[in-house]
Amino acid sequence: MSSTFPRVVTARPVLGRVCRVLVLFSVVTVGCTSDSGLAPFGSDGCSLFPDSSLITKDVWCSCCFEHDLDYWRGGTYAQREAADSRLKDCVANKTGNKALARLMYEGVRIGGSPYFYNWYRWGYGWSYERKYQALTPEERNLADSLVENYFATVKQPVCPL
Repeated sequence: MSSTFPRVVTARPVLGRVCRVLVLFSVVTVGCTSDSGLAPFGSDGCSLFPDSSLITKDVWCSCCFEHDLDYWRGGTYAQREAADSRLKDCVANKTGNKALARLMYEGVRIGGSPYFYNWYRWGYGWSYERKYQALTPEERNLADSLVENYFATVKQPVCPL
């Protein structure tokens, strides 16, 4: 038995489909359109660690500054390992304190992962999506240019070299 009443079409199902399509479109486009540029270089010294000793007057801030240059630029996993080893060696050479150098090394190995959403992660000059990725020649040139600009414009770096 068929109904003789006219079928009433409501906007609710159509509106629901339109909303789902718009949400899906938003998620896809936001995920695909990240800022792929490199932010200008900046350093806060030793991030979550003291820049120097209050007891011995040893200063290792310049080691952290060099480490920040590497971390800002980012790159591969092997490049991060090398940057962290250079930090450890620099601190050991400046202070003669291998335990301190090892502590700082372990801290950056644990806390500096590009998978953590923080300001001191590996590749912090790039968007969070970059993770471990080798720089192209063009990206290396851009990074070099931004570092030159930093030294040309910053009058007092956080850690004098």
